[in-house]
Amino acid sequence: MAKFTNEELTAMARPASETEEQKLENTENAVKNALANYTLASGNYDVFGQGSYANNTNVRNNSDIDINVCYTGGFYYKIPEGKTREEYGLTNPSTYSYTQFKNDVERILVSHFGRNNVVRKNKCIHIKENTYRVEIDVVPTWKYRRYGDYHYHYDEGVILYADNDGKEIINFPKQHLKNGVLKNNDTSRRFKRLVRIVKNLHIRMKDEGYYNNANITSFLLECLTYNYPNSNFHIAQECDWNQILREYIYYFWSKTKEDSQDWTKWVEVSECLYLMFGHKWSRQDINSFMYNLWNYLEYNK
Repeated sequence: MAKFTNEELTAMARPASETEEQKLENTENAVKNALANYTLASGNYDVFGQGSYANNTNVRNNSDIDINVCYTGGFYYKIPEGKTREEYGLTNPSTYSYTQFKNDVERILVSHFGRNNVVRKNKCIHIKENTYRVEIDVVPTWKYRRYGDYHYHYDEGVILYADNDGKEIINFPKQHLKNGVLKNNDTSRRFKRLVRIVKNLHIRMKDEGYYNNANITSFLLECLTYNYPNSNFHIAQECDWNQILREYIYYFWSKTKEDSQDWTKWVEVSECLYLMFGHKWSRQDINSFMYNLWNYLEYNK
């Protein structure tokens, strides 16, 4: 008999409560209002949610929020090998830098929320929670363009540079949001529900001391589920979450065995970057997680 009933798994599939959602919305508005009350980059910036909150895959009692503050007055870029900046008209470099922008965002947040409530971290600026808002990571970024063979064709994302080592980190959050919505529609909303179930199970495994691997992240679990074939969600059948989970776990366990190369083709939800390259997790991490998740759910009993 499985560890959880279908009703219990259905409860895990639900989004955050209305009260939690209101706190998340309050948090996003607080950051927008703080930045609007000060002069930041002459108004050349965009503010939008990203991560689990924006993508509606956040889970109950574990809700925080990531807010992207993106400088739009310039952009970083990558052009194909063999091409020159001049061919793309990239001949007017900005005198304003990413570091200056992050410093300016931090200064404004400290002025608005107070120094004791604002902590600068390696990749973001953290704002502590209170009774009105949840914890928040403000992520200062610049626009980023990845050009194709012609100057008018590019993928637009965001870029940031880590404080510790200057490592560049590139993401495509708007494509992530769009693709997640499309897959959710194509699977009769089971995609995001399955993401929430797996995230909740991951949290339970850690909290109970059953299994803990720091390389298994919320972002990874969402991306893995995005790579799960739509046909495996069984949208024509009545929803049996234990059946779906059994097949889901076996699918990713088998695809990450030593003799498999299928995992090399997996992509992030944005479909702009490969999932298994340039990140801290590995094939072995996923294989181990799936093996332990199967046993945690008592599917062998």
